[in-house]
Amino acid sequence: MTITDIPVVIMCGGSGTRFGNMLTKKELVDIGGRPLLWHVMRIFSAFGHNRFVLALGHMGDQVRRYFLEYEAMTRDTTVHLADAGGENGRSRLTFGGAYEHPPWEVTLVDTGLETGRAARLLQLERYLGNGRFFVAYGEAVGNIDLHALAKFHVQHGKMATITGIRIASQYGKIEADEQGHVREFSEKPELPYWVNGGFMLFEPAFLQLVHQQNRADLMETDLMPQLLAENELMLYRHFGYWQSMKTLKDALKLKEDWQQSQPWKVW
Repeated sequence: MTITDIPVVIMCGGSGTRFGNMLTKKELVDIGGRPLLWHVMRIFSAFGHNRFVLALGHMGDQVRRYFLEYEAMTRDTTVHLADAGGENGRSRLTFGGAYEHPPWEVTLVDTGLETGRAARLLQLERYLGNGRFFVAYGEAVGNIDLHALAKFHVQHGKMATITGIRIASQYGKIEADEQGHVREFSEKPELPYWVNGGFMLFEPAFLQLVHQQNRADLMETDLMPQLLAENELMLYRHFGYWQSMKTLKDALKLKEDWQQSQPWKVW
């Protein structure tokens, strides 16, 4: 397996409770004419990763329907009604126009409604082959250099690499002395630590670790600390654009950013 032929697991089974009572699944919210999930996949596709395995859960039927209707909804479509040339004279479709991306292989797997991420991952194992694999969140985009990330991962030889990003505080920062005299005020400063931005790359041995865990549903709280304890976890630092969509406010920011500059468009 080359570093441009790595399967990509996308976690998109969560309920998105912080979005409220949404009729549209969060990962399918429209950003610039395409669902956010499409943007995540397009980032990977730009670097030669075109095999996707999607972990479905809440509103998984919407994700299935999107991909089952994908050709008709994204390409020029001709409908042949009562076509004598079709099978048993049935109607058929033909598609025209250029593809927007290389051919994609998309595997859709129902992994349950309340399943944890690591437990979802185990249900996808049979579709991942015997090599390394990416894990991404279906709600976060960035102008990540996936070639550099994969090269970094191969060179360090550890079991796992996570992409670290720096985010701004939601609030202003105030420094004051004991008497209350303000010495420093900065509005929403960048936080002085790294945050897990997704875009993770794992060796197949990670799946064995998941199998060994009694609480395999807790990927971030159980498995990551174990990788840390075994010196098998590395951080790839990303200094460019990154944004997730946890709330409606985040969705509005993504829409605005895309309209203004398309900052995560690496294709």
